[in-house]
Parts: sequence; C-alpha cells; structure tokens
Amino acid sequence: MSARRNAFTLIEVLISIALLSLVLLALYNSVGMLRKSNAQLFQHLQNADKEKEGTETLFLDIAGSDGNITITGDEFSRLCLESTVNSLYGLPAAKVCWVVSKEKHILLRSEGNGYMLPTRSDDRVEVAGVIRDIELFRVYRKKSNVLVVLRQKNRKSVSFMVQGVPEIAKKKKKKKVKKKPGAMHSATPGGVKNRPKNRPETPKSVR
Repeated sequence: MSARRNAFTLIEVLISIALLSLVLLALYNSVGMLRKSNAQLFQHLQNADKEKEGTETLFLDIAGSDGNITITGDEFSRLCLESTVNSLYGLPAAKVCWVVSKEKHILLRSEGNGYMLPTRSDDRVEVAGVIRDIELFRVYRKKSNVLVVLRQKNRKSVSFMVQGVPEIAKKKKKKKVKKKPGAMHSATPGGVKNRPKNRPETPKSVR
C-alpha cells in the first residue's frame, strides 16, 4: 500500500497562489468598474439636477419679467430681461441676461441693475455659470409667448414655452404735415373756405 501524503508539493502551492492571484485581480477589476460606473452615474445625476435647476431659473426669469425683452445673437441667443422680479440676490427688480460663453460653452446668468453687456469692472453684477457643455441655446418670441430650446453635449434637447409674457406697446410716431407756401386756410363748417375780406377801393385822384 502507498503511504499517505501529509503536505502539498511545491508545484501545487505555486498553482494555488497563481489561481488565487487571478481571482483577486478579477475582483479588483470588478470593483474598479463598479466605482467608475457609480461615479459616472453620480455625475450624470448631478448634471441633470443642474440642468433642471437652470431651466427652472430661466423659466422664472422670463415669467417674472415686465415684457421688455431683448433677443440677439447668431450662433447662440443672447437674452436680456430689463426687469424681472425673480432675483436670486434679494433685489426687488433686477436686470438679468443669459449668455453662452463661446470659448467654454457655458450658459452664464448675470444679474444686476443698470449695466450693459459686456460688463465693466465697476458694474455691480453677479455672474454665475449655470449649465455646461452647451451646444444649442436659442430663444424665440412671438407676441406674448417665449420659446426656449437648449441642448447639452451628448444629451437630448430641452425646450419649454413661457406664455402670458406682457407685451410692450410700441409708440407710434406722429407724422408731421408740411404746410405748402401760399396755401388757403382750411374750410369752414359750411364748406366755404375763408377768404380775405374785400378791401375798400382807393379814391381816384382828381385832376
């Protein structure tokens, strides 16, 4: 009969260590992939929350404006609200502008009073980056409706419409009527034009 072995051989120990290393490496890779996936999911949710918060702020800015809205721009729209009650800094009424930084593609929101774009160093204006990776930002207005369309990189477009925005009445220019030289006076209610009264004839000279 063969004798019993009470220990492993060196080759068996080395094989066991190699298999254990492969299992640990696979587990480490799985944990790394799980962490990376969780980080991407967290970043996606964070971006979604910022986008939602930014679009809500933009909606409230437009809805709270007095209707004096300026929309300019070619590639990206530039939206300026001369007066809105939706202030993030406790102002009773604020001028708010939404502009896309073409270099960094960030949608910026500026708030203050009595400033012009581009802002100067002495202007009291609060500027904050709201949404990053902007590929599209367009604003359209038709009477009392304002339509906003925006899109971030690798994401679907978001659009919303603000209804009931006050319309600013345009002042009509009065046409000046030029008087022609030597024109007769206007007609009287009876339809007969005013004519100069007949002057008395001068007496003829007597030789």
